[in-house]
Formats: sequence, structure tokens, C-alpha cells
Amino acid sequence: MYLGIDCGTQGTKALILNPETGEVLGQGSASHQLISGPNGRREQHVDQWLTALEQATHAALQQAGLSGQAIKGMAVSGQQHGLVLLDQQGTVLRPAKLWCDTESTAENQKLLDDLGGEAGSIERLGVAIAPGYTLSKLLWTQRHHPKIYAQIAHILLPHDYINYWLTGRCCSEYGDASGTGYFNIRTRTWDTELLDHLDPTGRLIKALPELIEPDQPVGTLRAEAAQRLHLNPDVIVASGGGDNMMGAIGTGNIRPGAITMSLGTSGTLYAYGDQPVISSHPQVAAFCSSSGGWLPLICTMNLTSASGLIQHLLELNLDDFATLVDSAPIGADGLLLMPFFNGERVPALPHATASLSGITSENLNRANLCRAVVEGTLFSLRYGLDLLRDSGIKSREIRLIGGAAKSPMWRQAVADIMATPLVCPEHTEAAALGAAIQAAWCAAKLSGKSVSLDLLCNACVRLDQSTQTDPDPRRSAQYEVAYQRYLQQLTSLSN
Repeated sequence: MYLGIDCGTQGTKALILNPETGEVLGQGSASHQLISGPNGRREQHVDQWLTALEQATHAALQQAGLSGQAIKGMAVSGQQHGLVLLDQQGTVLRPAKLWCDTESTAENQKLLDDLGGEAGSIERLGVAIAPGYTLSKLLWTQRHHPKIYAQIAHILLPHDYINYWLTGRCCSEYGDASGTGYFNIRTRTWDTELLDHLDPTGRLIKALPELIEPDQPVGTLRAEAAQRLHLNPDVIVASGGGDNMMGAIGTGNIRPGAITMSLGTSGTLYAYGDQPVISSHPQVAAFCSSSGGWLPLICTMNLTSASGLIQHLLELNLDDFATLVDSAPIGADGLLLMPFFNGERVPALPHATASLSGITSENLNRANLCRAVVEGTLFSLRYGLDLLRDSGIKSREIRLIGGAAKSPMWRQAVADIMATPLVCPEHTEAAALGAAIQAAWCAAKLSGKSVSLDLLCNACVRLDQSTQTDPDPRRSAQYEVAYQRYLQQLTSLSN
């Protein structure tokens, strides 16, 4: 059996997979707390990740009715772009800065200027660095915490850090490394000259983890990790990767044609490419995949994080929220919510705040407000989908995952707004499933078996046909009118 771990913003999920039958035997989860502060600060204490990893793993084993001795391998999916700094003894120097942290926006702009703007960044790295990327967090640390900066011995991403705790080895794989801002996605190598520009002493270059292939192991478990997780020390820890890369594997998105959409705290869209997909749109991130190819991606920072704020404000549970959305007309009677509560990456508005416009005495009600936040968040994803399509990505079908994918209301709204059919995999926790599949792939290669990732995905990724949702042309046309209003408002925000 194989254990897949997904360490996200809101919590950690664990999943146990039998790759021969494709059956998920048990699942568990545990929550994290976010540290929020002024200027877009979003951080977490890494000890929470380890405690949640332990709790989620125990819960998954218990649900499966298995002892930890049944687990042969494991892999970790982690939130991308975060920064974990260790000293020479392996001690964490400060809370991890997360993907959604925009406190380093000024540093990102300085780095962009040095690179010759977004066009220069794309030419050099294959991606246009954004405030959430790891590189600007390093410069922010250098500027604002010089004493901590002087102690840096290891620079790790969140999933790299968990792998380090599991095995004692510092390494990274191409997919997650793509989101650092100091990695060349064409050559799949660290851009050491860029880090040398940031710090000519070579400190940052020495602190880089070793790069490994996505089907390579990091190692086996340290005694302490095995004891806390109740696993055998011989468990193979595969490379793991970023949550989007693992989500691609967990939805079978490892060949051109499909597109995966994730409706979580953030919203993401990504597809597979056999070659680097270098877009003329800076907001399209031309990441590497964790399956040997590339993963063109867009990410919005406000999805269920935004709808959750409205639910909390109106004291609604999920069912009541969905009922109110369905009771309101498409376009919310003219009420338009720009849902940029945490700034925004796509569209590129890192300093934006949320706004509500078109308010009249007739349209300001609970139902319209609920519909407006759903439409606003999905319009941002539609904007990103249009960028991907304009970059040459074909999207015959959307594979929908994430917490909101379980809601028929969200599914129909996605299909209608994107004007594209969709279906959900049976297991919508795709990042954890993808990690377990990757672990089985790695273990098979180590044992000399010729088991392809295609074969594993075919056996383990099953589509739930009951969730198949087709767009309604009439509703799609109505949404298009509302979407054009969104674009007009976006133009005014960008000017």
C-alpha cells in the first residue's frame, strides 16, 4: 500500500492507495492555522505541518484498518512557492512564508526590473516571477531580517521541508522547483547566476537543495519520523512535488487534451505539455510537471477563501449558501463583486482589494450577494482559462477537483461560465492521490518493474460519471454578458 500526503494552506490530508486495484482504502485530515498580518503577510509555523501529518496519517491508517507495516512507499504534495529556511543544524529560522504572501511585492518588482521586466523574466527563466514566488521572499528576508538571513544554510519549499523531516535529505524536484523564480524551466536547472546577483557571497547557491527526477526516491524514513507516523523505517519516500503537479497526476492529466481545475482556497487551472509552453501572457506560468513534461498553469488567489467570507458574514452553512446562489438570477441583478480580498495573481493585481459595485436598493440582498461572490471568483478563473486557450492549450473537458467540486451548484456554474463540459474524479483530493500514485511509480522503478505512470493513472484515476455536467447554452450566454461587465470593471482597476 502507498501513502499520499497533501500539505495545503488550510490543512494536511493523507490517503492510502492500493495501486493494483486502484482502491483508496483510507483517508485522514488535520487543519493548519494561518498567520495573517499587514502588507499581505501570510505565514505558517512548520511544526503545525508535522503535527497535522502525524494526525492525518494515523486517521487514514485507522480508517483503512491497516498497520503502518502495510505501507511500502509514500510521497508528499505541498503548497508551492513557500519559503522554509534552516540553519546549519537543521533548525527552522522563522515561520514559512506562503504562496499567498504578498509582503514581498516591492522586492519582486526590484527583481523584475533587474531581469528586464516580465518579458526579460520569461526570456531568461521561462516564467514571469510574481510576488508569491520564492525568490522575492529571499530578498525580503535579506532586507528585513539580516540576522536570520546570515544563518541560512538550507532553502526549502514546503514539500521539500517535509521530505527533509522524513528522511534527513535536502532535495527538490523539477515541478515544485519551477515556482521558485530561480529555476530555468527549459533546462530544468537552478539559475545560480541569478542567486549570485542577489548575494555574491554564494550563500544562497550553497543552500540550494539537490534536484532529483520525479520518479526518484528521496530516501527512507528516519527513526523519529517512522516512530511518530507508526510506519516501517524502510518506507520509500518518493520525490513528491507541488500540489498542482501532484493534482495533475491525481486527475490523469499527464497527456495533452484534458485540463484540470481546482476549486480550493485558491483557484487553479493547468494542462499538460510535451514541450515548454512559454506564453506571451506573463500570468501563464510555464511550470514543469512531475510526470516528465510541462504544466502550463494559472492561479487565482481568491476562491473558496472569498466565498467563505460571505458565508461567514451571513452565517450560512454550505447547503444554505448554495440554495441562495441558485435562487438569484445570473448576473445577480447587476451586483458585481470583484473578489480580490487577498490581492490577486490572475488577473495580476497584487495590491487590489475586494469591491462591490452596481448596488441599488432593489438588488442588495443575501441571494444576490452569494451569487455575486461565486460569479466573481469564477470570472477570474474564466479570465485565466482564456489566457491558457490563447496560449494554444486545448480544453475539450475540465476535470474538476477541490472542496467546492462536491457541490452541484458550483459544478453547473463552472460548466456554464467556461462553456465547457466537466467531470469530477471519484477522489477529488487529487493531490494526495497523485502523491500516492507517484510513490507507487517510484517504488516500481526501484524494484526493476516496468510499470508506467500511464498504467498507474489508468488503474487509479476513475471519473465519477454522476458528476458529468454539460454547459447550458442559454445560461452560458447570460453569463457572458455578466463576464463582460467583470472585464470592464477589471479595466478600470488596472488603469
